[in-house]
Amino acid sequence: MSGVFRRFPMNLVCVSGRSWPWRVSAMLLLAICALPTAMAQQRREREPNSVYAERRAKLASNIDGPVVLLGYTGREEEAQAYIFAQDENFYYLTGHNEEEAALILLPPNGSRAKKGDWEGPREIFFLPAKNPSKEKWNGVRMSPSDPGIEARTGFALVKELPELRATVERLAKIYPSFYTILPYQRELGGYPHEKEVVDWLKLAAPQAALKDIRANINDLRVIKSPTELSLLRQAINLSLDAHFEAMKMIRPGLFEYQVAAKMEYVHEMGGAEDEAYAPIVGAGFNSTVLHYDKLFRKIEDGDIVLMDVAAQYSGYAADITRTVPANGKYTPRQREIYDIVLGAQNAAIDAVRPGAVIGCREKRDKKDALYNIAYNYINTHGKDLHGKPLGQYFSHGLGHSIGLNVHDPGLEACNKPLVPGMVVTVEPGIYIPEENLGVRIEDDVLVTESGHELLSQKLPRDPAEIEKIMAEAVKQRESGPTQ
Repeated sequence: MSGVFRRFPMNLVCVSGRSWPWRVSAMLLLAICALPTAMAQQRREREPNSVYAERRAKLASNIDGPVVLLGYTGREEEAQAYIFAQDENFYYLTGHNEEEAALILLPPNGSRAKKGDWEGPREIFFLPAKNPSKEKWNGVRMSPSDPGIEARTGFALVKELPELRATVERLAKIYPSFYTILPYQRELGGYPHEKEVVDWLKLAAPQAALKDIRANINDLRVIKSPTELSLLRQAINLSLDAHFEAMKMIRPGLFEYQVAAKMEYVHEMGGAEDEAYAPIVGAGFNSTVLHYDKLFRKIEDGDIVLMDVAAQYSGYAADITRTVPANGKYTPRQREIYDIVLGAQNAAIDAVRPGAVIGCREKRDKKDALYNIAYNYINTHGKDLHGKPLGQYFSHGLGHSIGLNVHDPGLEACNKPLVPGMVVTVEPGIYIPEENLGVRIEDDVLVTESGHELLSQKLPRDPAEIEKIMAEAVKQRESGPTQ
């Protein structure tokens, strides 16, 4: 589950020796950390240029016309707090996190779709011209005139952005159709930028038919590369660190926003560039609100506190939720509901393997779908105050893909099989407003060739372990300085 975004210094994780030499292989770590020092708007870590080039080659192998993509302009937001972050699909193909860039991909050499009257590189990258006056305010930016710009960007041909229009006009005389991302209305935005790109293309190449390349890119994003997995592990582990600190901190008298602030602090001190989404910390009744993000309530004795908070590291988003007792001890009813949710999650996680399907709430026709496994467990364990089954209080889907977006492409279809390399959430929940009681437990799971790996395993889910962590924190507060 996840709710909407913040940032930090370069290469901190590579040099700090923080808690993650744990899982990333030495070769992957060197591949990422050996990259040149980032420019003003580049991410602290990114994948090697060869990875982005391989993605572009895969995308271009199945097209019969040019792909034209424009990155964000940096003017999508007017707020003073806005910090630029690149369009996800553009970043996925280029690794470029600066404003006003564009990309053209042409059918590759050897393709039937290649036209003989276009010579030269099959990829063209466009960047703004050098602007020293602007850089005094906003920092250095990459430009086509930079020495070695081809090696730094991974493109053999880098042109100035104003040349994009003439290039598209020339290509329109050769190719009858172009590919770009066609707009559609969606929850998390992107629609205005996509519409502006399409409107511009219609002016530059009015005779060309426009085809949608979104699904082709989405198909590539489903399976994570080894370096993507290393960045996701960093985001996940920073999130787990924050949840540990929150468990130790929570007590009656604090406000929800104080818990969220502590977790964001842990993320940023560990090198996270942003939150993966707007933090959700809900106490009491607020624990039953799925995307609650106001964070104004004071935590009271006897409350349950639901924390759906996770870090974004170098563009990659984790998604983690834990639910804890405000005073360190679950009430019998809280413990009953918690155990049911935990049982449902364990049953679903155990079934994660290649070929399994997540399923969805709206269509429960596949009995062995992970959603149905979790739902059936919830619906056959426990009752509400009126003696009715609890399935009705499981009011959302079981999970989604994560990656460059906390709701990454991959599981839009209810019965799409899981494949190795996917990273998905498993997040059953029960929300009973009448009892001011909401419980969700959410973990991030990598689908492997032989089954799965629980990437967030080090963060306790067992209620007795959670109570122990909280009890030890109380002893430390009583014996030492208060937080």
